[in-house]
Amino acid sequence: MRATLIRPSKGFWSRSLDEFKRLSGIAIRAEGIKGPSGPYELMSFGEQSSVTDCKLMTDDEIGGYSTAHLEWVPSSSSTTSSSSSSSTLSTLPPGGYIRFSGNISTRLPNGRPDIQRTGYAAWRTADRLATIFGRSLWDVDSYAYLALRVRSDGRSYLVNVQTDSMVAPTDLHQHRLFARRPHQWETVVVPWSDFVRTNHGFVVEPQTELLRQKVRSIGVGLTDRVPGPFELCVARLWATNNANEANEVFEASPQETRQAEEAADEAAAAQTAAATAAQNQLRSTQSGVTANIPFEVPASSSSLSQSTLSQQLLKNKKGRTVRWGTESQPAPEDRL
Repeated sequence: MRATLIRPSKGFWSRSLDEFKRLSGIAIRAEGIKGPSGPYELMSFGEQSSVTDCKLMTDDEIGGYSTAHLEWVPSSSSTTSSSSSSSTLSTLPPGGYIRFSGNISTRLPNGRPDIQRTGYAAWRTADRLATIFGRSLWDVDSYAYLALRVRSDGRSYLVNVQTDSMVAPTDLHQHRLFARRPHQWETVVVPWSDFVRTNHGFVVEPQTELLRQKVRSIGVGLTDRVPGPFELCVARLWATNNANEANEVFEASPQETRQAEEAADEAAAAQTAAATAAQNQLRSTQSGVTANIPFEVPASSSSLSQSTLSQQLLKNKKGRTVRWGTESQPAPEDRL
């Protein structure tokens, strides 16, 4: 009997081929001398399978009561309020994004006197699988900034970066996620040199520079310990040398643009209908006539029967009948 050989999975060789292409491109473009020719895509959440490449964490691991969910949302199913404009909707990311949501609770676990602090939730990218070149790590030494495409709810989130350094394995480099436009898609750019070394949420000394040649994972956490719901949407993570990307506008696909225009038209139609109803109500209040009663002024009373004419008789404020369509002018006492 012949033993079955253990062969590496197709994923291993696919990852190795992708890494070979990336390294070859760097060598061909002489980026080691001239510098990178463009941004370096670290993580994109345009596909549903991308959510499986992330790890979710809460204080439930130590007995806390905070909850968190990480789900993939397609851009086509995104809903906005009727007051949103097409310019806001046009910033929707193509494909989809991940939504990090849940509820923060600062309630301490029962029977655990050693736990004095709870109320946090976080997610990070999972450890990248190895290739034929060895352990997979991100080398962003040629880039000055980390860019994130996010939609925040305005809470105080932290960007967490973990490196493969020889210091304490629980060390993180953190930076505040400064969202300038809550509830809208925007690009946040953070300098790599501004990250601060922490351990279990506390700044440690001595401070060491982030090891940009061996970035292991990137994620976002919420540790403000403010009880209540939260929601943060993330579409992309990439390294760049262009600090002005925070001010750039991302164009939407034709389908998203069409949906934005339809939503704007519906909102405008609703506002017009509301304004018309308000005007009708105001006129009825001033004239004493019931609003929203459609009628037409006939050209001549001779072409109408007495029954038809009697149906169109209205009364003025004094209770006198007003006859529409008569050629002669009404008497002074019958004028409205």
